[in-house]
Amino acid sequence: MGQYQIVYEALERMGITYDLVEHPPALTTEEADSYIVGKEGVRTKSLFLCNRKKTAYYLVIMDDTKRLNMKKLGEIINEKSMSFCSPEKLMKKMSLPPGIVSLFGLLNNSEHDIKVCLDKEMLSEKYMSFHANDNTKTIFISTDDMYKFITTLDYEYSIIDL
Repeated sequence: MGQYQIVYEALERMGITYDLVEHPPALTTEEADSYIVGKEGVRTKSLFLCNRKKTAYYLVIMDDTKRLNMKKLGEIINEKSMSFCSPEKLMKKMSLPPGIVSLFGLLNNSEHDIKVCLDKEMLSEKYMSFHANDNTKTIFISTDDMYKFITTLDYEYSIIDL
């Protein structure tokens, strides 16, 4: 079963409705955005990060037009040094390759050890977009359903001001 099918089934089990856009492979947020022009919702980017000791993992979700200030993020979450996780660690923790990091990767985190951080600035929007754990599919869900997805999987989330 493909990763995207796991996402579809999970959303259906949770009673979350979604809008799907299929498109050519997109490895950057700019590419993905070009395929979903005209659709309502925040174009998100999901960043998989870890602390210096590689003992704490974070999924940071923010508007894809915004640049992440790693130093500020570290101060907010009380970590001295943050970095992007290696492709190997991303595969181990979320079963995803680089370029396809998504909220839906939490479905694959069997160790349940990723902290979710949502940028406050985007949360007033009605809809959010994410890869369906496949870079040829973009899913739009309501912001309320994004919260439902996270909490149904029994993750906590922090709302942070990046």
